Amino acid sequence: MENQLKYDVAIIGGGLAGLALSIQLAKKHYSVILFEKERYPFHKVCGEYISMESWDFLEGLGVPLSTLNLPIIDTLNLTAPNGNSFETKLPLGGFGISRYKLDNLLATLAKESGAQILEETKVDDVSFNDNKFFIQYFSKKSEGVRQIEANVCCGAYGKKSNVDVKWNREFISKKNSRINNYIAVKYHIKTKWPSTVIGLHNFSNGYCGISQIEEHKYCLCYLTTAGNLKKSGNSIRKMQETILYKNPVLKDIFSSSEFILQSPVTISQISFAKKSVVEHNLLLLGDAAGMITPLCGNGMSMALHSSKMAARLIDLFLSKKIDRTKMENQYRQVWKSEFSNRVTAGRILQGFFGSFLLSNLFVWGFKVFPFLAKNIIKKTHGKSF
Repeated sequence: MENQLKYDVAIIGGGLAGLALSIQLAKKHYSVILFEKERYPFHKVCGEYISMESWDFLEGLGVPLSTLNLPIIDTLNLTAPNGNSFETKLPLGGFGISRYKLDNLLATLAKESGAQILEETKVDDVSFNDNKFFIQYFSKKSEGVRQIEANVCCGAYGKKSNVDVKWNREFISKKNSRINNYIAVKYHIKTKWPSTVIGLHNFSNGYCGISQIEEHKYCLCYLTTAGNLKKSGNSIRKMQETILYKNPVLKDIFSSSEFILQSPVTISQISFAKKSVVEHNLLLLGDAAGMITPLCGNGMSMALHSSKMAARLIDLFLSKKIDRTKMENQYRQVWKSEFSNRVTAGRILQGFFGSFLLSNLFVWGFKVFPFLAKNIIKKTHGKSF
């Protein structure tokens, strides 16, 4: 099938958004090719908590969530750097599942639906000419660079890619350290943390989340500035011991847990700057279109929801009910309507969390005025889609 040269839809990136989109379009009998640089299953930096707003959508795709015995999470435990804590029920709640498991399930469903998935394949260039996309890629399975043609091309490649750099997208050149140049670190652990609670624990210039996933394992994932790592001699272990451990709750979690992933999964150069939703005629999905700060716990649902919005418009375009310009404009509009306020709220919250003084003050304020926490949570989440 790799010898096929023309497709209805090409998707760059096989995370949640790309895989979900490929399943939806393949089920409508469009020819779909998806490029993924890794091989399934693989670990990915992620908090691995999904808002319940995505449950029905994922089951509709064929993911058997109800049979997987996944932890249902209905409570948030928030601690300040000094260890002061606040706990509240989550209005909608969520569930835990690793990206290792979920992405692999979606990749299997995509293949079964008829999508062509090229793993260990890197896209080198995308061009748009004569109302067609031309995608150049290099696969470990084949020699040399190959090219395919597609009527529609979507970017679902995550936070940053070589395509972004090649296009010199605006967020690449942003220098605001308040929303740029973060790093993230993820472990899988075994610990005694409550299965129904997601923890969000602040430390100087960062915060760490913990929640249960499948098989009684836990995801322990934190975000911090590149400056914290540099101050620690570029040693993750030293950074944890000298900076994260100042929050007594984090010190206890790290000290008492069994680490399943001895070497953490990491990512750098994370940016929360505003991004374009359509670039060079590509519809961008998930983090490629705009990344909500992880403390909001809504990035995975946004990625899945964006795939549903894109699938509907791509179907209208390919069935000749709307033209390309209308498809692109409507995608911009619906993305902005659904996600823009959430992403903005996340950026504002990012300025409070991680600051020793402000995050201590924030937790104190929630304890005194608990209704504030519920209002903020609602501003960063949506409804079932």
